[in-house]
Amino acid sequence: MADANAEKIRESVIAGTWYPGNPARLKKELALYLDRARPPAVDGDLMGLLVPHAGYIYSGGVAAWSFKLLLKSKFDRVLILAPSHRISLSHASIYNLGGYRTPLGIVPLDHELIDDLYKNAALFRFNPQADSAEHSLEIQLPFLQTVLDSFRLTPVIMGLQHYDFCEQLAQAIDKACRGRRVLIIASSDLSHYYSYEKAVLLDGVCLERLNCFDPEGLASDVRNQTTQACGAGPLITMMLAARKLGSDRCKVLHYANSGDVTGDRSGVVGYAAAAVYRSASHGQSQKQ
Repeated sequence: MADANAEKIRESVIAGTWYPGNPARLKKELALYLDRARPPAVDGDLMGLLVPHAGYIYSGGVAAWSFKLLLKSKFDRVLILAPSHRISLSHASIYNLGGYRTPLGIVPLDHELIDDLYKNAALFRFNPQADSAEHSLEIQLPFLQTVLDSFRLTPVIMGLQHYDFCEQLAQAIDKACRGRRVLIIASSDLSHYYSYEKAVLLDGVCLERLNCFDPEGLASDVRNQTTQACGAGPLITMMLAARKLGSDRCKVLHYANSGDVTGDRSGVVGYAAAAVYRSASHGQSQKQ
């Protein structure tokens, strides 16, 4: 358990590069992305989101389609599942020393939920190198600080991506989140550095699995290389955990790739926004 009186704040490692380091400029940019986003309504209880994790100039406009839903569906606890780009991990690492600082302030940790997850010692433990230079989790925080009044964070960096590991993590997350209202976010980009046309085809397979709420099919497609996602593990884990907690639907909100931003279609990166939720009709059927 972390000592609340001796917290070590995790300082930003990408402010000023991946997103603006100036608070006023950052707020202006986030407001612009959110104003332009037009996500369809979610008919039910929101439980999970897919968001991309590239620099804001590339994927911020797509991420806003997911985050804008939080203006109407408030949460005070957020668990982010993000992939490790820098080091190899045989487990999931959770930073538990203190909050995360961005130009918009400090995001406090959810020590209660973190401590419960740490009871699964084979799955969750802290690796100091996992988060020291990682962008995939931090990039989500300014958006969350903008659309939520306040929240506590459980930051999970995943190493292994295979289905069995995702299922084990999902079971642990389900157990820890039972009786708590927690938003589960998967941080993932889609295909990397294919032509525009090839990327749309590859990403389309992932989008179809999302709309069908089919994490098992997505895992199979990733394994067979018929689609790609650099955060496939976080995405599959989020879907599995949300389903265990009662979700029955997933809706793709928006898709684009870097070619839509830069105009260079020779080697693009795909981005998607999606929402996982318990539909209103599903909730009614459970009560009958």
